[in-house]
Amino acid sequence: MAARKRQARTVREQYQDAVASYVAAGGDESVQRVITAVNSLSHKLDQWYTRQLADLDLSHGEWSVIAFLATSEGAPVTPSQLADAGNVAASSMTHRLDKMTERGLVRRSPDPANRTRVLVELTRQGWELFEAAVREANVVESDVLAGLKREERDQLAALLEVVISGLDDVETG
Repeated sequence: MAARKRQARTVREQYQDAVASYVAAGGDESVQRVITAVNSLSHKLDQWYTRQLADLDLSHGEWSVIAFLATSEGAPVTPSQLADAGNVAASSMTHRLDKMTERGLVRRSPDPANRTRVLVELTRQGWELFEAAVREANVVESDVLAGLKREERDQLAALLEVVISGLDDVETG
């Protein structure tokens, strides 16, 4: 008799099994439900974002530079700030910025206040790529939240913002 092909478990089944395992090991169910849900959502979105970045011919590192520059209130930043934000060595950031400059995504210029320092900013092409990526991601993100009414999305956002606000107060190690 042929071996029966194991059915793939749904994301919800994987979530339920994980919560049950954490609770069985002594975790608080209400905490585990929230944390496991957030982790599951993050994991699935990361998988989609990885495919999206590949479609846009961007590495995760390049995207982190573009996103940081786009969200830095339009102010140019130093390569060392970008390296710190991306958690990479300064030499790695220099190499990344070289490639991104060649592609026309970022511009480096001397800091007028300190001629020994370089400032980095997005070019028009970099901004266009950022905007295209956000619009494309918004389609999937909207689909993910389609099961919630507008008021429920607002409530969920407000609750998560409370959690985020407390992150600096949590001692993790």
